[in-house]
Amino acid sequence: MKKVEKQTGNQAERRVCVALEDVRSAHNVGSIFRTADGAGACGLYLIGTTPAPIDRFGRAQPDIAKTALGAEKILPWTYFEKTDAFLAHCRAEELKIVVAEQDERAVDYRGVACEGDCVVVFGNEVGGVPREARDAADYIISIPMRGKKESLNVSVAAGIVLYQMLDG
Repeated sequence: MKKVEKQTGNQAERRVCVALEDVRSAHNVGSIFRTADGAGACGLYLIGTTPAPIDRFGRAQPDIAKTALGAEKILPWTYFEKTDAFLAHCRAEELKIVVAEQDERAVDYRGVACEGDCVVVFGNEVGGVPREARDAADYIISIPMRGKKESLNVSVAAGIVLYQMLDG
């Protein structure tokens, strides 16, 4: 496991990381690894039931590798079993927490310019980001939905939000 660390040298001074909390689909996780690398994110935090690129026996996860296309080998990642440990890490690293979720406190993702280092948290496709992480958030953002469906696939949402945060 590679640890997510502050970038130095000619890379961006500001860190934008991704956290996936209980995102159970290995295909979505792989897709987000690839998108995060393409967008310029500094790494991923995998929490709870989110599968990691390497399992506990040291074996590569083929479903993640299939959609990540090597990004899982390039982009650093750290696994946290529990949300509270992840949140403690964020506080220690002075990361602003941006939660992407439908919530009564959510603002349009295009209206948030996170100053300094931050982590964007995406949750389970059905249950979303747990209350504990939403309560700890510095910002809660959402993507406006114009059709009849209430949400996007988590990997699509991650792409939209990451490119806005890193390019916008």
